[in-house]
Amino acid sequence: MARIPGVPMGKAAPLVKLAYLFGPRMMRKLTGRDPQLGSGIEPMEIWAYQPKMMIGMGRFNQAIRKHRTIDARLANLVELKGSQLIGCEYCLDLGSQICRNSGLNDPELLALPNFRTSELFTDREKVALEYTIAVMRTPVEVTDELFARMQEHFTNEQLVEITALLTLVNLDRLNAAFGIGSAGFSEGMVCVRPERPAAPTTESAARTTGSAAADR
Repeated sequence: MARIPGVPMGKAAPLVKLAYLFGPRMMRKLTGRDPQLGSGIEPMEIWAYQPKMMIGMGRFNQAIRKHRTIDARLANLVELKGSQLIGCEYCLDLGSQICRNSGLNDPELLALPNFRTSELFTDREKVALEYTIAVMRTPVEVTDELFARMQEHFTNEQLVEITALLTLVNLDRLNAAFGIGSAGFSEGMVCVRPERPAAPTTESAARTTGSAAADR
């Protein structure tokens, strides 16, 4: 359950009500099934507290997805990996089922955390997933070497689309901050888990503290 209740239909702004009506249909098209927990549009119900922001976010979403220069499989993999790094439970539940509905199989979903050593992904997909990790880090850690590897596989147009998709995934931090959980789109099936960064060792923590002290 989210940390605050969503805006109910009766109190929603007119444009938000339209989004509420069409949202479940869109989710069904993407996932091929109905949510097993809740309405399935919980993030929309939270965004509804700020209707102008919600509409702006929706237009941004549409603008990025309208013209696709990369295949759906790669786009879905990149988005799911980004969600894994954010730790958004709603997105991982939804994204796992979207990937499955678009043709990925369970072994591929299970291999995503260890994609570097998996034979289920192409070299092109692996470098895109490496790029995803680098872009999603705070601060961003895209090196010249990694970007050059991306350029071996993707055009400038594709590079912009992939990076824009990851920018869009970052909006899902709202879901994580508000504690929006799974809607059960992947209920009873494989669902990718959040990928938590490793806790710093005592030695690395000491180095960080020492560096901060030196900066002062």
